[in-house]
Amino acid sequence: MSAHDTNLLGTVHGGVVMKLVDDAAGAVAGRHSEGPAVTGAMDEMAFLEPVRVGDLLQVKAQVNWSGRTSMEVGVRVVAERWNEAGRPAKQVASAYLVFVAVDAEGRPRLVPPVLPETADDRRRCQEAEIRRTHRLARREAILELRRERAAADALDD
Repeated sequence: MSAHDTNLLGTVHGGVVMKLVDDAAGAVAGRHSEGPAVTGAMDEMAFLEPVRVGDLLQVKAQVNWSGRTSMEVGVRVVAERWNEAGRPAKQVASAYLVFVAVDAEGRPRLVPPVLPETADDRRRCQEAEIRRTHRLARREAILELRRERAAADALDD
């Protein structure tokens, strides 16, 4: 990371890290779905440690779960100092993003299933399903509230 990536506090701007996360997740989603995939949602982004100028970042991503046309991609960002060889890298951020596979016209297309191979893979898949359930329930609760508000506003007119 270089000085042009910094915020007013002198650490790397969170948006710079978010772009790296989105880029890596998009590449993994595209590989898994064997074609273009677009970001549908960022379910969670946690900044765990500040990233400093001179840090070398590694961005690791994997598809945790897939549905018919969408996939959850988990991302882990670790940093190490460029001039401190031998010192262990530390995790600085993590994120979960949802990607939708699209065809040439931008319409959703089918994706291959995720086939968990290890206990960790099965755990990631189960956690992704929990996040999906919460995301869909939150969206439905918001839409219901908006419908109720619209109905109340219509009665006031």
